[in-house]
Amino acid sequence: MKKYQLTIHGNKYNVTIINVEENVIELEVNGSNYQVEVDKSIQPVKTPKLVRSSGVPSTDTTPSAGTGTKTTGTGIGTVKAPLPGTVLKIHVKEGDTVKMGQKLITLEAMKMENSLDSDKDGKVLSIKVKSGQSVMEGEELIEIGD
Repeated sequence: MKKYQLTIHGNKYNVTIINVEENVIELEVNGSNYQVEVDKSIQPVKTPKLVRSSGVPSTDTTPSAGTGTKTTGTGIGTVKAPLPGTVLKIHVKEGDTVKMGQKLITLEAMKMENSLDSDKDGKVLSIKVKSGQSVMEGEELIEIGD
């Protein structure tokens, strides 16, 4: 049984669908039973609807904390997992200098290998994961700074 609360022209109705057979629906509206016939047969949905949350960008950048002097750098960036998966290989180590587009990590997700590349030039400040580790969507993997 599915229950709904409907408001029609300012009036509230508590509707419970009791049974659906072909094009006849048996329902209860505010305690009274009704049989409603629809023009065509209602087919149950066989495929679930996929609803995705907004995507997580692979890298978030935050301005570096300054001491009042202006810097020409672009701050610190964190490479995040775009989807849940397993870290297959880390292609850099802490202290390495990386260029934009350089491969940082290979992540296996849904039986596919995904390369996560740097979207900025900089130095690898920290690696927050290990090879073989499972990660969740949005989890920080690598921190890159000036």
